[in-house]
Amino acid sequence: MRLTSACICTLAVAALAMGAPFGKAPDGRTVELFTLANSHGMEARIMTWGAAVVSLKVPDAQGHLGDVVLGFDDLDGYLKHDFFSGKVVGRYANRIGQARFTLDGKEYKLATNNGRNSLHGGKQGFDKRLWTPVKADDHSLELQYESKDGEEGYPGNLVVTVLYTLTEDNELRIDYTVTTDKDTVVNLSNHSYFNLAGAGNGTILDEDLQIEADRFTPVTSELIPTGELRSVEGTPMDFRKPARIGARIDSTHEQLKFGLGYDHNWVLNKPKEGLTLAARLHDPRSGRVMEVLTTEPGLQFYSGNMMAGSVTGKADRVYVRRGALCLETQHFPDSPNQPGFPSTELKPGQTYRSTTVFRFSADKK
Repeated sequence: MRLTSACICTLAVAALAMGAPFGKAPDGRTVELFTLANSHGMEARIMTWGAAVVSLKVPDAQGHLGDVVLGFDDLDGYLKHDFFSGKVVGRYANRIGQARFTLDGKEYKLATNNGRNSLHGGKQGFDKRLWTPVKADDHSLELQYESKDGEEGYPGNLVVTVLYTLTEDNELRIDYTVTTDKDTVVNLSNHSYFNLAGAGNGTILDEDLQIEADRFTPVTSELIPTGELRSVEGTPMDFRKPARIGARIDSTHEQLKFGLGYDHNWVLNKPKEGLTLAARLHDPRSGRVMEVLTTEPGLQFYSGNMMAGSVTGKADRVYVRRGALCLETQHFPDSPNQPGFPSTELKPGQTYRSTTVFRFSADKK
């Protein structure tokens, strides 16, 4: 059922009472911060600007809580530093080549914000929008955004909902739903930067990563997929068994040169429909483990290559190059221009549904 503006406002009143002011959006509206918690001490803080994960505190092997996502202590940091930290990105997560695509015989031209390409929805994507709280309690927060026809060049009026749930199994679950009134394309993801040793605590190069994928989508020098689904066999892209991230990141392999490290989409092995394991990340320093489960067919692994060490984040910690990584569940980049990729089209009467779970534990050995 599509909520009317009146319904949204009525529901939002109760939810807003539970939020704390976090700053002012560029248009002067108040940005709210919500705190979710479970009985094990795990805590997630979510703000309404960009529907972003601001902090995520999880226990290490000794039971000590640590914040494992990069971010800032106030909204000003997010407005000043534009690297999508913790935010929901869309309408189209990742890149669309030459910022254009054809749908139903009509070409749509998008905003360019990555050379001549469009990245994460354009100049004013979902990450730079104020989302409306629909409902909230101690364990979950539902946010909604209405994207207008023509926004950033995309067709269709969308109603977009993201539901964050912090479970008793130490999982942060993210459920997305989208409806449209016109044929369009949709691809959503969360852009949290993770460092399991703690935000601002060194690099992720000694963390071990496993990705459940036999293939990846190679890219051009502009990081646009070529359309090929290439085997990871014999390449630095092979994470079928746990591998230290820093072991091959500076290889002379052409793909790593293009990305200045890892910035690629893996084609997940999907033994069944629904929620399946995509990746497992382990930090030997803290013992923390993060498993990523998703309904999506792809996973973008970005190793923080463009972090220059010039940004100061939470608790005055400097975010160094490769000081965090992103594991962005998604459909493939540039799918609207790649007929061999899974479709990202959404039509009136259909509902886009996507789920991702970040599950945390600790290796006590």
